[in-house]
Amino acid sequence: MDLFTESKRIVVTCNKRLAPYLEKEIEELGYAESIERTFSTGVEMMGTLADCIRLNLNLFCASQVLFSLMEFKCRDAEVLYDKLIQYPWERIIPENGYFAVTNHTENFTINNEMYVNVKIKDAIVDRFRRETGQRPNSGPELNHVVVHLHWRENQAEIFLDTSGETLAKHGYRKIPGKAPMLEALASATILATKWNRNSPFVNPMCGSGTLAIEAALIATGRRPGLFRKNYSFMHVVGYDSSVYKTELNKLENQIIELPQLKILATDIKKDAIDISKVNAALAGVEKLIDFDVCDFESTNIPTPAGVVFINPEYGERLGDVAELEQTYSRLGDFLKKKCQGYTGYIFTGNLDLAKKIGLKTSRRIEFYSAKLDCRLLEYDLYAGSREVKTNT
Repeated sequence: MDLFTESKRIVVTCNKRLAPYLEKEIEELGYAESIERTFSTGVEMMGTLADCIRLNLNLFCASQVLFSLMEFKCRDAEVLYDKLIQYPWERIIPENGYFAVTNHTENFTINNEMYVNVKIKDAIVDRFRRETGQRPNSGPELNHVVVHLHWRENQAEIFLDTSGETLAKHGYRKIPGKAPMLEALASATILATKWNRNSPFVNPMCGSGTLAIEAALIATGRRPGLFRKNYSFMHVVGYDSSVYKTELNKLENQIIELPQLKILATDIKKDAIDISKVNAALAGVEKLIDFDVCDFESTNIPTPAGVVFINPEYGERLGDVAELEQTYSRLGDFLKKKCQGYTGYIFTGNLDLAKKIGLKTSRRIEFYSAKLDCRLLEYDLYAGSREVKTNT
């Protein structure tokens, strides 16, 4: 059994509504023919553990890369234990290693997912004791081998979670700031825009700088794998570090130098800009972003036109809704008067506030931020005398 060369089912998961952008990423890596289906929270494909290494290092929108080990009918926890104790875990988990267990269970016999984790751990440990006389350690940390169970009704599937800690956090952001946008979500929203990765990217109200940083990373080909040094796949029996090193070298060699690229990030709060600069430095893109402390209306808008992307407060966690109504109205005036020729984007979780922008949307793209139903609103900001102000 050589999982690094054997082709099996891979499920690459993501947050809800990110799947179309994740699918496009996977296709661009050359796996278009390997994709079998795309669903609301992920992409299913065929590949090896070696492919999982490449996916882990390259994907902006993913959460976990799961490699299927086996599927089976499963009525209850006792059947689960009996199936798992038969599996050769000693060929996957080192005897003196460490493993963690996660699960997603929807079975009428189970009312506590922690109980399922215990049954899985017991089966693996009992298998080791029977076959080797030793046992690996186990616990909640996801920094070594991670075993994941997906169990729905009477169908169960065991995976190696080759990622461990989520890929949705890209690893460079040490100071998150207030209510930060998740890195994977920021990347997906940028990929959803019409930005060509060469024209200006303007980000007023930048907060902790995530959007501007992700834009710089995407434009210059800097992949998330450059910022992370530990994945679950590194702790599997048979892991060959040369495969990882080869893929990491590819990441370093594919960085594109774009000296003419203009990315601007502004915020009225100096603390936010200070945090943004620290995060940008950790991501290695501080020289690619022009930061400025100012109100959004004073943001410099360069030529030629590109994309202006704003993620304002929307009253769920930050900001008072009554005060924000005036802010959203000002945003509409800013886009109409100062950003002519640009394509404008506003990401918000408050569609009532969005009506105060007063501009006609050309697209309304659905996203979630945590559990909030959000929209990325697109505006074609025509230059000249064309009238664009209408109800949203």
